[in-house]
Amino acid sequence: MKIVQLANFYTPVSGGLRTCVEQTGRGYIAAGHERVTLVPGTEDRDITLPDGRHLTVRSPLIPGSGGYRVLTARTRVCRLLDLVEPDVIEANDKLSIGWLSPWARRNGVPLVLVSHERINAILRTRVPRWFPLDAAATAANRRLHRLVDHIVLTSAFSAAEFAAFEPVKTHRVPLGVDLVTFRPAPRTGGEQIRLVTVTRLSAEKHPDLSVEALRELRRRGIPATLDVIGTGPMLRRLQRDAEGLPVRFLGHVADRQRLADLVAGADVSLSPSPAETFGLATLESMACGVPVVVPAKGAAGELLLRPESGRVTDGTPQGLADGVESLLGVPAELRQSDARAVAEQFPWSATVNGLLDVFAAATGRHQPVS
Repeated sequence: MKIVQLANFYTPVSGGLRTCVEQTGRGYIAAGHERVTLVPGTEDRDITLPDGRHLTVRSPLIPGSGGYRVLTARTRVCRLLDLVEPDVIEANDKLSIGWLSPWARRNGVPLVLVSHERINAILRTRVPRWFPLDAAATAANRRLHRLVDHIVLTSAFSAAEFAAFEPVKTHRVPLGVDLVTFRPAPRTGGEQIRLVTVTRLSAEKHPDLSVEALRELRRRGIPATLDVIGTGPMLRRLQRDAEGLPVRFLGHVADRQRLADLVAGADVSLSPSPAETFGLATLESMACGVPVVVPAKGAAGELLLRPESGRVTDGTPQGLADGVESLLGVPAELRQSDARAVAEQFPWSATVNGLLDVFAAATGRHQPVS
């Protein structure tokens, strides 16, 4: 099977979406399939590497996005699809569906949407309060549901967006984690409590809540520090807000092993975004044996399947601080073992097999169990 993975918002500093596309793409190849990526970039490129063929289409920057680009050369993209002749298209964002669907229908190619964002959650911080966001999101999702052949949803929070529509098109496939790279490190002890947050520094992710949670912990006399891993349009504002606090801004860490080492050295991880449709960074922290503190809103709380793997809170700085303080009262060995045990339930191989089952159903082909 020839699988085209098409994605916007795919850059060298992308987070979960890029990780997902890369991990599943390698899995497709390992399972004997052909994999092609088609993404926006600074120039037109066509290169073939051991992990597949990579097509990049020159595309414009989204103002204020911190480097994201979107495929706008629709004719060019469709011509590339004509040349590639895919058996199935895996679309990793919702913006492209409106113009991809006619090409897919015309050529008899199944179009599968992998939903990485929930419209009303991701736009909550970007529209006026009076805007009827939930109604607009429902209308947009009804159209998406009509235009695609299948929709892959990674969590109950994500699935709720399509719950009102015919369920035959929707499939729950949780994402995974690299359990070899992300693994526990020996505990070093020390007086300082080290916190970490791994996130894009943009409004919908609410990274400011991690900084304010640290401030609250310091106010309570808890000697905590915070490492912020990631970049984005809120960086300068966060640096100003964190003045006088023990916060390190480490930027985007491209090397996955270095990222894993940084996370594994923490005592607790903060994942403050209420808009997560899965929580890859949350799961990576747990794979490192680091428990997580998350808000009740969003999907990250669905991952806390063992008692001491983390805490679900109200998402306020005070609530996040309460979660950290509660976890610090648990023996470090128990926190580590519970967090790791949860992550071991989510290997990338299960995600790959789940997606290939959807593709097999879409194309009418039997997918052998691997």
